[in-house]
Amino acid sequence: MTPTDTAHPGPSNRGPAATTLGVVRFATGLFALFTLALWGYLAWLFPWPAIAFMIGAPLFAIVVWALFRAPQAIIATDAVGKAIVEIAVMGAATAAWFQLGYPIVGVVFALVAAVVGVLTFRREARAN
Repeated sequence: MTPTDTAHPGPSNRGPAATTLGVVRFATGLFALFTLALWGYLAWLFPWPAIAFMIGAPLFAIVVWALFRAPQAIIATDAVGKAIVEIAVMGAATAAWFQLGYPIVGVVFALVAAVVGVLTFRREARAN
């Protein structure tokens, strides 16, 4: 029998540590996707238009985000292009809250999304 190795492994390469801004940004994005799905459910007639928009609106936002805005985006773009995509997705979620009749939720979400977007832009500009 051979002795087992009890040494602790070295540091792992799991990627960057989660920051508070990263967690808030992730939560903001999830809330935007939830908002678009809720809008699809409540704003359209059930069953087929509602189901199509419930799935289609968040899916479209995910595809656009993955193509242009994600950290490993498929199509590389400059800071202006990234800002346009982020404003479009967060603006659509804000508009959905206004259309659903919850303007206070829309304003609060817009303010949180704007602050998170500006802080993220500044962090990314500093890193480059």
